Amino acid sequence: MSAPPPANHTTAYLMALLTAGGGITGYARTGSIPSVTAGVTVGALYALGGYRIERRQPYGVELALLASIVLAGSSIPRAIRSQKPLPIGLSVLASLGLWSFGSVWGSRVR
Repeated sequence: MSAPPPANHTTAYLMALLTAGGGITGYARTGSIPSVTAGVTVGALYALGGYRIERRQPYGVELALLASIVLAGSSIPRAIRSQKPLPIGLSVLASLGLWSFGSVWGSRVR
């Protein structure tokens, strides 16, 4: 049996930067309070998860996985409905997080 894949804090930090930066950009372009709130909140979850993964503290992977679930839950339905590039890109980002952090979490709970 192989060892579980290591959780990568760099992935969590990059996703935090992308989601928080996207929320701030959305606010700057359109004045959308929901964009900045959601982007910064999901980004904070990714950043906290990355910090905890980096420091080998408990629940880092779970926080990053939670951020991916929240992002997927909001972006995938919009991507299907609108077929616009931004929700599709967010859906791809969420899917990457679900795969990356979900595979680590799944290997731990077996």
